[in-house]
Amino acid sequence: MAKSKTIYVCSQCGYESSKWNGRCPDCGEWNTFEETMPTVSVSGKPKARSVRDVSDSIVGIASVDAAADEVRYKTGLGELDRVLGGGLVKGSLVLLGGEPGIGKSTILLQICQFLGEDHTILYVSGEESSRQIKLRASRLGVDSENLYLLAENDCEAVCDAVIKEKPEVVIIDSIQTMTIQGLSSSAGSVTQVRECTNLFMHTAKSEEIPFFIVGHVNKDGAIAGPKVMEHIVDAVLYFEGQRNLSYRILRAVKNRFGSTNEIGVFEMRDRGLAEIENPSQLLLSGRPTDVPGICVACIMEGSRPILAEVQALVSKSSFSAPRRTSDGFDYNRLYLIIAVLEKRLGFYFGGLDVYLNAVGGIKLDEPAADLSIAAALYSAIRDKPVDEKTIAFGELGLGGELRAISYAEQRIREAERMGFERCILPVQSLRGIDSSRYSIKLIGVSSLRKAFDALEK
Repeated sequence: MAKSKTIYVCSQCGYESSKWNGRCPDCGEWNTFEETMPTVSVSGKPKARSVRDVSDSIVGIASVDAAADEVRYKTGLGELDRVLGGGLVKGSLVLLGGEPGIGKSTILLQICQFLGEDHTILYVSGEESSRQIKLRASRLGVDSENLYLLAENDCEAVCDAVIKEKPEVVIIDSIQTMTIQGLSSSAGSVTQVRECTNLFMHTAKSEEIPFFIVGHVNKDGAIAGPKVMEHIVDAVLYFEGQRNLSYRILRAVKNRFGSTNEIGVFEMRDRGLAEIENPSQLLLSGRPTDVPGICVACIMEGSRPILAEVQALVSKSSFSAPRRTSDGFDYNRLYLIIAVLEKRLGFYFGGLDVYLNAVGGIKLDEPAADLSIAAALYSAIRDKPVDEKTIAFGELGLGGELRAISYAEQRIREAERMGFERCILPVQSLRGIDSSRYSIKLIGVSSLRKAFDALEK
């Protein structure tokens, strides 16, 4: 019998090599190669396989009735349904990742209470015993009679049980604990994670059963395992948030059945995760008044406008190279805005430390927040507060001009709903907007200098 050769696989990207390397030549990570054995036939040669004739399965796209087959299960959490695109699609495979203790298992156990009213659910755990899951379910108030528990980490045994019992929803917690006995590598390795995900995918599609799969993350925050795992599944959701804060943001980075721009906002409480239906009110609560360096920004998360408080602090530096610190906003973008303020408006930041913070852990990752950042810096360096009833948003160009932004009307309506009286925005974004329909005063400006003049009035 031919001797099997040992191969080494990178645990970060899945790169295969015939010898061990300290540094992966593909992704550049250090000490990520793991020893594994390739799967071969008994003779050591690849088995010949017969080719099936699938020509009879070819159908025209016009003859496919997609609406009849698309069934969405409501989860009982409106924020989760929003991120999923309206609910859990029948036969879909959803991967949920996040830091340890962020609330992945909690939210999945919570939705079992609502789903259990009309559907049978199988909760498979490779990390906890059935008794431990029961204790956590009791704390969260989950007592559905249609919720069944299985403490098992054999992937093939789990799939056989799913095919035999035919539950309507399956939850796998987590994919890194599942193993296939025929593979020589250990649980959590690249090969095991990839093949287990493939097996769950075939089971979900063939039986038309939706699967939730929990995925651990590595030290960089990405889901541990091969990247191909994220390509296999239908949706990839990330739980974001800081462990010392109670707020959590659920974000879709891939979704075959909905938008990838939607987010869900939750608050971690002693009874589990609670939905936050008005994130703007939450992020603006406790906002100080008459304090320099504070301005309100409006960003779009999918179809939802969210208002967030921006804080800037400018102080004299005691170092030869002034510090620049940014939390929640792109560091390089902050340098760009400071350069425009220095070159186009004559402000001097060379001997000043600049600290910028987006309150509540929100990420200001779109250019529409540029004007709010510039206004906060302008207020901080002049030590004059921005009117608490004024909101500003717009994209800043290198010439000091303000460029048009998208979804201007949605942002204006959200600012009006939250009680703001003045809105400063690019004049190009006012085209086609009837200002008489709004009680908020709309001020269109074409440059950063004119925007600052409007703030002084």
